[in-house]
Amino acid sequence: MADKIREFTDEEGRMKIVIPDDYQDCIRHLECFARLAGHEVTIYNDSSADEDELVRRFAGADALVLIRERTRITPALLDRLPRLRLVSQTGKVSNHINVADCSSRGIAVAEGKGDPGPTAELTWALVLCAMRHVPQEVARLKGGQWQGSLGRQLRGRTLGVWSYGRIGKMVAGYGRAFGMRVWVWGRAGSVAEARADGFEPAPSREAFFAESDVISLHVRLNAETRGLVTAADLARMKRDALIVNTSRAELVAPGVLEAALAAGRPGFAAVDVFEEEPVLGARHALLAMPNVVCTPHLGYVERDNYELYLGTAFDNLLAFAAGKPANLADPAVRIRP
Repeated sequence: MADKIREFTDEEGRMKIVIPDDYQDCIRHLECFARLAGHEVTIYNDSSADEDELVRRFAGADALVLIRERTRITPALLDRLPRLRLVSQTGKVSNHINVADCSSRGIAVAEGKGDPGPTAELTWALVLCAMRHVPQEVARLKGGQWQGSLGRQLRGRTLGVWSYGRIGKMVAGYGRAFGMRVWVWGRAGSVAEARADGFEPAPSREAFFAESDVISLHVRLNAETRGLVTAADLARMKRDALIVNTSRAELVAPGVLEAALAAGRPGFAAVDVFEEEPVLGARHALLAMPNVVCTPHLGYVERDNYELYLGTAFDNLLAFAAGKPANLADPAVRIRP
């Protein structure tokens, strides 16, 4: 494989690399970006879902560096990129790309790693902001007004954490530190791990939704979990309860959250994720609802995490260029000539 990979660089070992979706124009300012010195790097600061436009941008690339799931890589797109040999993914591969589709076309996919801390911290920031109506009160003050609402404290209330994975575990710990009663719902293995850490399992799905004051979703999106949260689930929630989603918007059935909030159960929501991103021009129904706090998918978007995410992706790319591929999602992939 090493000899084949060296064929994909020029005489000086350089690769043509394209990085899409750098919304903040921050990548070139990261310390890890210096690792790509000597390679030809093109960065795009906007997002496109148009296949023809993506072909125009990616056609000359030996490698793509993808920031999480911002660009969807379809089989049809891959068929139009005959030069592409590597997709270096920040974090783990998700629903935006199919490894088998890439492998069947001789394209390697390298996976990276990230830190769950930033998303867990943002989750808790959203809980605090929503419970104390912080964005609304800031807007009132800047608009020349004074206090306009009564928020609620967290101590003594019940936090429901759906799925006790890396992020859910941290959020449960924050709830405990704030004096909340914390219980967990999810698959048997997740609940068992939470119980071993001293957290209470919810007795049933119905009780989890009906009795929690705050529910935070930390479930991975896949075919089984799409639309996992239903209208019936939300209708059981208290009128002053809060649901927080920093995982994936598609975990909630389409249109269900907006309808539930309009009906008053739950009373509040805080979301960091949307069905189609980026959301521009404030074109999403949740942004117009006064009982919702929205952020533009900031969960993992934090400087230290970006250094880790992009740094690992760049290291994987450099290893590939050197003929020593690492962290391939499919180690058996046969790189096309």
